[in-house]
Amino acid sequence: MNSKNLWLRIAGTIFGVVAIIHLLRIITGIPVLISSLSLPMLVNWMGLGAAGFLCFWLWRLPLCHKV
Repeated sequence: MNSKNLWLRIAGTIFGVVAIIHLLRIITGIPVLISSLSLPMLVNWMGLGAAGFLCFWLWRLPLCHKV
């Protein structure tokens, strides 16, 4: 595995962890406060979709293209 593939896998893993954290907040319903504002669940749904897509894409990219 060359260094480009390694860094793609590391970035994909980080995005996967972020997606799992978003999913856990959706499941548990823990409120997140920024200053005095409550973060709506819609933000977590969008974060889950974006982070999940990036995780999938970064893990698949070395398989599709020889980087």
